[in-house]
Amino acid sequence: MKTLKCFVLVAAAATVAFAQNPLSVGQKVFYGMVAHNVLAAAEKMPEENYSFKPTPDVRSFGQLVGHAADAQFGFCSALSTDKPPAMDVEKTKTTKADLVQALKDGIAYCDKAYGSMTDEQAPALVPMMGRQMPKLTVLTINTAHLDEHYGNMVTYMRLKGLVPPSSEPRKAPTK
Repeated sequence: MKTLKCFVLVAAAATVAFAQNPLSVGQKVFYGMVAHNVLAAAEKMPEENYSFKPTPDVRSFGQLVGHAADAQFGFCSALSTDKPPAMDVEKTKTTKADLVQALKDGIAYCDKAYGSMTDEQAPALVPMMGRQMPKLTVLTINTAHLDEHYGNMVTYMRLKGLVPPSSEPRKAPTK
């Protein structure tokens, strides 16, 4: 019964938050789905495949994970007063453990930016890519960029005979 009450309270709070900030909460929810898939792919790919490149002129799977981590810090730092941690994960980290941890850190860093965004703050301009952009646009670009690279990861996983997280069968709820 406690679990049901807790679920009802969380659902009610989420409904209120969405009603008050439909644009920013919608972006946060979509980012959460994409970030979950990217992290799950990084965790699922065996370490021996982190150096895999479908062709010589593209990033390895590990480099994709590092690039995704770097991008989280890069995009979300435009909305933060906190200085992002050192970047260049793609060029300095090589082990699966280090890359997955950097990705987790990058997602946690962005979770703060998405979590604190309101629809009222969304149009405020911040410098990004040599111009001024609305804060929500920066978050939208980040989500799109991360999803683009999830698409790359899906291809790499399929070539290695793995089912990507977004294509895994849904688990039935436990009773």
